[in-house]
Amino acid sequence: MTLRDMRSTLAQVPALLAAARHLKPRPPSTPDCFAARVETLAQRNGDRSAVVSEGQELTWRQLNGLANRYARALKGTGVKRGDCCALFMENRVDFLACLIALNKLGAIAALINTNLQGKALAHCLEVTDARWCLFGEERLAAIDEIRLNPGTATVKAWIFAPDSAQTPCPNWATDLAEESEYETPLNPPDTADCSLQDKALYIFTSGTTGLPKAAVMSNRRFLQTSTVAAHAGLRCDINDRIYLCLPLYHGTALFLGAGSAFITGASMFLRRKFSATSFLPEVREHGTTCFLYIGEICRFLMSTPEAPDDYQSPLTTIMGNGLRPDIWMEFKQRFGIQRVAEFYGSSEGNMGFINLLNKDCTVGTGSLPHTLVKYDVDADEVIRNDQGFCIKADPGEAGLLLGKITKMTEFEGYTSAEATEKKIMRDVYEPGDAWFNTGDLLKSVDVGFALGLPHYQFVDRVGDTFRWMSENVSTNEVGETINTHPQIAFSNVYGVELPNTNGRAGMAALLLEDGEDELDLDSFSALVCEQLPAYARPLFLRVLPEIDTTGTFKMLKGDLREQRYDPDKVSDPLYVLKPGSERYEPLTRDFATKVLAGEAGY
Repeated sequence: MTLRDMRSTLAQVPALLAAARHLKPRPPSTPDCFAARVETLAQRNGDRSAVVSEGQELTWRQLNGLANRYARALKGTGVKRGDCCALFMENRVDFLACLIALNKLGAIAALINTNLQGKALAHCLEVTDARWCLFGEERLAAIDEIRLNPGTATVKAWIFAPDSAQTPCPNWATDLAEESEYETPLNPPDTADCSLQDKALYIFTSGTTGLPKAAVMSNRRFLQTSTVAAHAGLRCDINDRIYLCLPLYHGTALFLGAGSAFITGASMFLRRKFSATSFLPEVREHGTTCFLYIGEICRFLMSTPEAPDDYQSPLTTIMGNGLRPDIWMEFKQRFGIQRVAEFYGSSEGNMGFINLLNKDCTVGTGSLPHTLVKYDVDADEVIRNDQGFCIKADPGEAGLLLGKITKMTEFEGYTSAEATEKKIMRDVYEPGDAWFNTGDLLKSVDVGFALGLPHYQFVDRVGDTFRWMSENVSTNEVGETINTHPQIAFSNVYGVELPNTNGRAGMAALLLEDGEDELDLDSFSALVCEQLPAYARPLFLRVLPEIDTTGTFKMLKGDLREQRYDPDKVSDPLYVLKPGSERYEPLTRDFATKVLAGEAGY
């Protein structure tokens, strides 16, 4: 520990104390919601910029007025407190206005992934019992495809929000623009009846397998999360502007970005989709000081051609998750970042961590009750003692993270009671206790002077870590090593079955940098063998033309695991590290046949 380290840490304390003052517990019946915060901003800071998007700029008074007109129009269609209205729209001003409008009425907004269509889209409407569906013109085709699906029979009305005006409102939908045109911009009285305990949103999990689950978010949890993000994470105020390019249907952009703006009056720069080449020019043009990221976006930015003045911009603070240690320092230095508020959490979780002390390469710490318990990766289950209780993980040991469920840290669950119960672990340390199972492996790390607060690093998702040669292999850590090779833009590491062996062998799907046509097997093999122990080296490589991700840039692994290294299922280039070899070579059909037959000698 150095004197500089101690001074840097102590300098964070005043901001943390100030943030704590905003988080005093309040009775659940207390009237408050994020729409009420927008009304306050419109009253106190009405002429200040609220949002800039696609050449349009609205003040807080204008944004609130637009939301008021929409709220009155929606109320005219029958939307009322406690009803669920699906919101299916890309990142644009109308998304924010519609979201605020629904919150003003006390309705529940089910935020639908704009990439969904068909069965998955109909499923989201069905599981949330959506009685209204408010969709953008840009998603008309997807809605038209499923509107007669039996699962959407509960939808009373389809409400159309114009976008480019290239496609008119269909005769089976209500045009929101027309219905709201002559409505008054005055605040509706309904907002005063909205309380902390009311459900505000259904946020869908963005998992890589199975149909999405709808997590419940109350006004209380939205405001708590946004308050922490605004005052302790971004530390923004009305003089800041937040760069938002992540989808607003996801918690990172909505709670931490838009939510921070609702709390503090900071302005937002809103983009429909991320563009690496447009990022810095837009940051400079619009004076954005804060940025919400996902780790893969940071990798996209790092893969752009470097310029000597990349660090010269108003951007100083970033907040998000997934910025991995292998690029953390380089990213900060290249883009002149002073503060990285990396966080760990989920839309449905009852606890989380945040890097409040600005320590490098950590997801930070948290004050809510939590624990890391020993986990058997091979058996894919927690380890219990003779009395049947869990065992705490040792310092530095990867363990399964659990969040204790209490009156102050409720698990609000999903719309499905069955799905909710599956995420609860009971009798963890004593009979009758209940904990939220995050499904994630984390470990404690030494970050120097940290006011006595434990800090953590994310290790892997349960199920992503696999066991090979009697050792646990973290796909995340292997991927970090592979990504340091100059030809690799991204890697997706996963375990695959190998006949007649124990555990799963490593395989990596690779995306090469632009301009790279073929993997340099000599330099890649040297890196892997120098940096990774034998048990962690991927035995198989697959070079992809592109890497599939979810709408929030989580890499998909399901199909890759199923296809494995089978040349009958894979047309991409495949490479293999044969037993006893330290150099990858093309996987021939003859050797693949031996592997699949369990005769390759592994």
